[in-house]
Amino acid sequence: MTWQGSLLHIHIAPAASYEMEELAEAQLIAGRGVVGDRYYLGTGTYSPKPDVREVTLIEIEVLEAIANGEPKIPGFKGTLKPEDHRRNLTTRGVPLNHLVGKRFRVGETVLRAARMNFPCKYIEELLGMPGLYEGLLNRSGLNCSIEVGGIIRPGDPILPMDQ
Repeated sequence: MTWQGSLLHIHIAPAASYEMEELAEAQLIAGRGVVGDRYYLGTGTYSPKPDVREVTLIEIEVLEAIANGEPKIPGFKGTLKPEDHRRNLTTRGVPLNHLVGKRFRVGETVLRAARMNFPCKYIEELLGMPGLYEGLLNRSGLNCSIEVGGIIRPGDPILPMDQ
């Protein structure tokens, strides 16, 4: 698989339902998460449930498609800003749906894609956007573990690694 993407935005929230805060840089800790984020702190909604969610990603292309009402089925159309989607990292040019089980670099860090993220109905209530759940099905992002930690910044390249 040949591709090269970039990191556009970094967001964290200290606890479930808190507004996401955009960062100019973030420290990723292997086996733990993004310093200051709800899952790093153990205060996320799903923190008590065992799963890999050390860092979560979503594609800006998904937000652009939703703004255009694509795909036509379910036809949900709405403006979802990078701070709205509740994922830590917003990417461009990264085929997230194809990375499950694979390793890739974000700046100086190495992530392993564990599973696709599932949207939850709560985001509709939180943002006041009925229909958003269906609009995010099968494109709600990627949950990853951090294998090699470090500092990341918007603009960092995102590159595949040899498997």
